[in-house]
Amino acid sequence: MEELKDKLFSKKNVGWENMETRQKEEIFNFCKGYMDYLNKAKTEREFIKQAKIVADENGFKDISEFNELKPGDRVYFINREKSMYLAVIGKNKMENGLHIIGSHVDSPRLDLKPNPLYEDSGFAYFKTHYYGGIKKYQWTAIPLSIHGVIVKPSGEKIEVNVGESDTDPIFTITDLLPHLAQEQMEKKLKNGVEGEALNLLIGSIPMDGEKVSEKVKLNILNILNQKYGVVEEDLYSAELELVPAFKARTLGFDESMVAAYGQDDKICAYTSLMAMMNLENVENTAVCILSDKEEIGSMGNTGMESHMFDYFVSELLNKTGENRVNLLDKVFCYSKMLSSDVDAGFDPIYANVSDKNNAGFLGKGIALVKYTGSRGKAGASDANAEFVAWVRNMLDKNEIKYQLTELGKVDIGGGGTIAYILANKGVDVIDCGIPVLSMHAPYEVTSKFDIYEAFRIYKAFWNE
Repeated sequence: MEELKDKLFSKKNVGWENMETRQKEEIFNFCKGYMDYLNKAKTEREFIKQAKIVADENGFKDISEFNELKPGDRVYFINREKSMYLAVIGKNKMENGLHIIGSHVDSPRLDLKPNPLYEDSGFAYFKTHYYGGIKKYQWTAIPLSIHGVIVKPSGEKIEVNVGESDTDPIFTITDLLPHLAQEQMEKKLKNGVEGEALNLLIGSIPMDGEKVSEKVKLNILNILNQKYGVVEEDLYSAELELVPAFKARTLGFDESMVAAYGQDDKICAYTSLMAMMNLENVENTAVCILSDKEEIGSMGNTGMESHMFDYFVSELLNKTGENRVNLLDKVFCYSKMLSSDVDAGFDPIYANVSDKNNAGFLGKGIALVKYTGSRGKAGASDANAEFVAWVRNMLDKNEIKYQLTELGKVDIGGGGTIAYILANKGVDVIDCGIPVLSMHAPYEVTSKFDIYEAFRIYKAFWNE
């Protein structure tokens, strides 16, 4: 009877079981590189900057440097410093389809408003507008750092990164002490901290000897002027983001997990980027998407809803000499894609929101999500059975652990990725990512086993 059960039941064993020391060391070493990368790349601009460094070191070149492309060439295109597309040209013609892996490099955060700086009761603050789906109360009373760019009308661009070094100051958003919070704690959790109250505390020393109002604000502007050469109006053309000042760290006595900000979805972006760096000869042209703006609907000219990716693929077709009228549509219709975005990990503390039979568990491998959307699959990209079977075959051949999941119980869960955007072009797509605990929180948790398994699956997919 046990033999029959073993034959017929699906297997969802924890990946760490019976693992050799050598394999564990390989996983831990890979994840050390991942954590080091995260500490340098907390924003989309920083991720793309680091990705360019990695790509250049591995023989990739900007596509503009090529007049023609041939099998084995390694190219990339950077879109406004916030998204990036990479490709390794395959032996087969691209009209037979591409193998695409797409993730996003933006994460929930707080952005500064266009007119952010003000003074109130002896304190200077930056006003913020939150970006993406957050629980607002989680962003109070934690150390925050400021990242981004200020661009002057002259075109001069100033990079800002304050709060990451041990010698830097940090910033914070204050919270109400429990002694005075009786009314606050009677509110619904989502209203306990209002969006307009997410104001960043940045200083309290007034300017000496000045008989003017707003002396603290003036002192802060003077500091910014001396350090960066900017005036208040230069903040109009700034992109400044507030992110947790926490470092990515190993979690647990057994060191089996990673705790870090921004793992949604930099974890899939990093593993797919590293997998592409390890490619050599591929049959089908391999394409890696590192997109922006997914957390707010993929809109804008750096998001997947723009035509910039179509432009990149058209350039590949132009420079391989294949292009002709309407070929781009055919390329997409014959392409396969893994939408590499994270999945909700099963958390036993909050088990009531999950269907345990269909939840993604940390340490049990990559999560394949056949459909996304919410309620009655609204807004879903729903992979067809033939493509799911193709992916299963690829995973089984490479002895890669995986689990089929969905995001929470019916009528409770829901979410989306960039999958539907490529599916609308005719691409066969399935979501394929890493289970995460505390998703969208300032500190998210993942399994090191799953991280390495993602690297393995992305590499296997491109080599298929």
